[in-house]
Amino acid sequence: IVMLARLWQALGIQDVALQINSIGDAEERAAYRQTLITYFEQHADLLDEDAKRRLHTNPLRILDTKNPRMQAMCEAAPKLMDCLGVATRTHFEGLCKFLTQAGIAYQINPRLVRGLDYYNRTVFEWVTTKLGAQGTIAGGGRYDSLVERLGGNSTPACGFGIGLERVFLLMQEYGITANHTPDVYLVNVGELAEKQAFGVAETLRGLGLNVILHAGGGSFKSQMKKADRSGAKYAAILGDDEAMAGEISVKPLLQAGEQKRYKLNEVVQYVRG
Repeated sequence: IVMLARLWQALGIQDVALQINSIGDAEERAAYRQTLITYFEQHADLLDEDAKRRLHTNPLRILDTKNPRMQAMCEAAPKLMDCLGVATRTHFEGLCKFLTQAGIAYQINPRLVRGLDYYNRTVFEWVTTKLGAQGTIAGGGRYDSLVERLGGNSTPACGFGIGLERVFLLMQEYGITANHTPDVYLVNVGELAEKQAFGVAETLRGLGLNVILHAGGGSFKSQMKKADRSGAKYAAILGDDEAMAGEISVKPLLQAGEQKRYKLNEVVQYVRG
């Protein structure tokens, strides 16, 4: 959840809301499932064909209906929270406190169940009103027993999926365009330099620079030609001497300037200058 919150912030996407819920464990959902079946059977005249098909197979999905005729009935349905045990409630309260501490606003949506039956406890979705009916741009939750069900060891886990096309549409809605101009083209020449180049590139990216890492070998001259054609502002040159010293040479490409050597943590200050 926090990773996605940071992603929206980094992209400049606003007006997205976090919805969360707890769907409990298997036993809690089984008890709730029977409660729902009884409730929906009492309102069978309001169920559409899709809901009737799901009534005895996956009644929780009925709560997620988009049918306007069924909305009021689903709003009044028994709440899953009422079937949760102490441990699950405590877990959910802990999540809410964590989100508050992280400064992430959220809404508890008791009808949020997600579409896959391997989820347990926490489920969440990030939604927007900017895309009409296709408002969910990301969602996920916990699936503590999934790896074990697939034959692996018990591995409690959580994760999420992103609707990339919807995110791109949302970026267009806000007029957000990607900055494709690289800060640095990383040239690497020499056996030791080639071995260290990937790690150096990742270090520079971690410091906030947009880095193109040269791949495929070639002479220093040929790599510098590619650096010039890349549009990068600087060539970062990693030779064996620099690799042994824990340094890197930086040469301006778009303007006149001297080539100088820097420690990796000094490169950002020079490039951002």
